[in-house]
Amino acid sequence: MEARENWLAAIEYRHPQWIPCWIDCAPIVWKQYRQDLASLMRNHPRLVPGFSAEGVTDFSAMPTGYRAGEIMTDKWGCQRLCLEDGIAGQATSHPLSNWAALDSYKAPDPLSGSLDEITQGHWAFLHGRVVPLTWPEADLEFKARRARGELVIGDGEKLLDRLYFLRGFENLMIDFATEAPELDRLIRMLLAYEQRLTAHWLELGVDAVSYHTDFATQTALMISPKSFRRYLVPLFRGIFQACRAAGVHVILSSDGRTLDVADDMKECGVTMHDPQLRANTVAGIARAFKGKMCVVVDLDQQGFPFMTPAQIRAEIDEVIDSIALPEGGLMVRANFNDTQTPLANIDAVMTSLEDLCWQGK
Repeated sequence: MEARENWLAAIEYRHPQWIPCWIDCAPIVWKQYRQDLASLMRNHPRLVPGFSAEGVTDFSAMPTGYRAGEIMTDKWGCQRLCLEDGIAGQATSHPLSNWAALDSYKAPDPLSGSLDEITQGHWAFLHGRVVPLTWPEADLEFKARRARGELVIGDGEKLLDRLYFLRGFENLMIDFATEAPELDRLIRMLLAYEQRLTAHWLELGVDAVSYHTDFATQTALMISPKSFRRYLVPLFRGIFQACRAAGVHVILSSDGRTLDVADDMKECGVTMHDPQLRANTVAGIARAFKGKMCVVVDLDQQGFPFMTPAQIRAEIDEVIDSIALPEGGLMVRANFNDTQTPLANIDAVMTSLEDLCWQGK
């Protein structure tokens, strides 16, 4: 199978030939290791086929939102402060911190200007560019990928994250607890934005649309299951069902312990989720998702700085032994977002993924 067909076979339980797997190194990691990391990528052509070091080893190409001390304003009017080179900035001002501003507030047009500033910033960095990626450029890029037979995944941007960027986290948690009537209006505004954005991705003929929506801590949901079902399930369903009706997959990304709402995600139309290993445990992921929904298991990035290569290999082996089925339903990824993980451990992750995800292939 080609990579795209194998990925689709895994998510659709159609017997993939190998377990799709990949790594992602944040710009801060490239700043730490530069050419050494580039050399490592070249040593793993199976995991990183066609690697090019353009942009990633020239840290002067760091895009807006990733430079320490820089404040940028996103298209929703939220100011974001970058605290450390290579780590995306956090929201420090919230246009709707006072509900009195809601009556005059207008959501941006998702198809005007550039793509979401932070989510496309990493992509811009990897391509050695400092200017935002405009929609006309993105449209051409995705159409070209489609013509080449490559996997095409649209960016559905942020969901719950967007709400607490706009309101402020503490304000939003109080809104959920008190069932503030304004919250329904804000969610309807976000729903309309996301439906328009999603419709455009569907017009481009994508294989999947990926949405980011951190809704859990490492021990529990940020809000009660009751509030999750009262507010977020209708939002998710109102966006995701259009994808499913078009035969397009829905990827929903959330950090934290998400096991309690696994069935809710599936009911909304999610076809792939990325449970974090540390927060959800191998046993928990197998119990909640195995055979029900494709998972891309997010390996223990908090443990990478401290693990031995043997421990890294054992972790990946346990994930595969416990969750993989011959029919599919499993992908594996490793995120590196810190400067403490030794280069040798990054190498160990890559080597283990190549050895174990392509067993006998």
